[in-house]
Amino acid sequence: MARRSGFGRAEAGLLEKLLRLDLLPIILLLVVASIGAMMLYSAAGGNMDPWARRQLIRFGVALVALIVVAVIDLRHWLRYAYAVYAIGIASLVLVELIGTFGGGAQRWLDLGVIRLQPSEFMKIAVVLVLARYFHYLEQDKIGRPHHLLVPLLLIGAPAALILRQPDLGTAMLIIILGGAIFWLAGVRWWKFAALGSLGLAAIPVAWSQLQAYQQRRILTFINPDRDPLGAGYHISQSKIALGSGGVSGKGFLQGTQSHLNFLPEKQTDFIFTMFAEEFGLLGGIGLMLLFACLIAYGIFVAVRCRNQFGRLLAMGLSTSFFLYVFVNIGMVMGLLPVVGVPLPLISYGGTAQLAVMIGFGLIMSVHLHRDQYVIHPGRGV
Repeated sequence: MARRSGFGRAEAGLLEKLLRLDLLPIILLLVVASIGAMMLYSAAGGNMDPWARRQLIRFGVALVALIVVAVIDLRHWLRYAYAVYAIGIASLVLVELIGTFGGGAQRWLDLGVIRLQPSEFMKIAVVLVLARYFHYLEQDKIGRPHHLLVPLLLIGAPAALILRQPDLGTAMLIIILGGAIFWLAGVRWWKFAALGSLGLAAIPVAWSQLQAYQQRRILTFINPDRDPLGAGYHISQSKIALGSGGVSGKGFLQGTQSHLNFLPEKQTDFIFTMFAEEFGLLGGIGLMLLFACLIAYGIFVAVRCRNQFGRLLAMGLSTSFFLYVFVNIGMVMGLLPVVGVPLPLISYGGTAQLAVMIGFGLIMSVHLHRDQYVIHPGRGV
């Protein structure tokens, strides 16, 4: 009877959490994912295959993952943050040893049924582990440099492994994301200035370690006309497509640059360009407003949370989502170098989509458990 009673209480608690789930982010994610499927349908010339159908199926799986993550007690995520990080590091090491190649880089793990890109999940792991570290670090100790060595290593280890794949874009995003959490935790600005000075001094060494194609991307970003038919072709065609869309766009399935195959990678990195060509400036602004609402939701959850772990987790994941959007849109507009960062829930790709949905599941978990004032990993779990 006791077991049944305990099971009944757990079942009732789970049902209560499901009923308390905030529907707003789920609706926003559904709308954005629907736009993504619509654009993949257009990219295939008005066909659900090969991209749109798979993307919708993956979104359904990712939505289930979001709900599961959201209802798990926040104290569990605090307790197992280092374990999640260790699994992420181990997966990056496996990529180095047995990873599969694609697009000139060794970034994927082939698990037979699915292929995963562990670097996408590493962004979540880094946010989790840094949120836990700073949750237990007293405020007066944050200002002491030796207390920042551990979190610097927690950022540097995955960034170095990802850079070896090579994936400069994701490595830089993890470094920027880690720096954002440092700032949110209360690290003084002069420490960032000191690290920035060291970074500038290390530019010649870093440049020599870049792959030839990465150097070409940066040089092309500085001067796109230096190789208009080679390294500069992508961004040149992207700008033409963006401009040709005008204010209201050419209409759904009517984009000439994309459908005549002038626009490369239209289903992944440059899908925002295709969207803007078909729906114009107004459509592009509307999509960015949807992204802004999702980011604002994450910030709102962080502000409402009563514990440091939840605040840093929600703000860190919101920052990660913002970086996805900012870098991709800036990249296709020629404001940033082309680094291969997908547009969340719009670009084709299962791993990035799943990582984004898990990230929002964690933000919703923070919202559900926002009133846990003090979290101890060994209590109430």
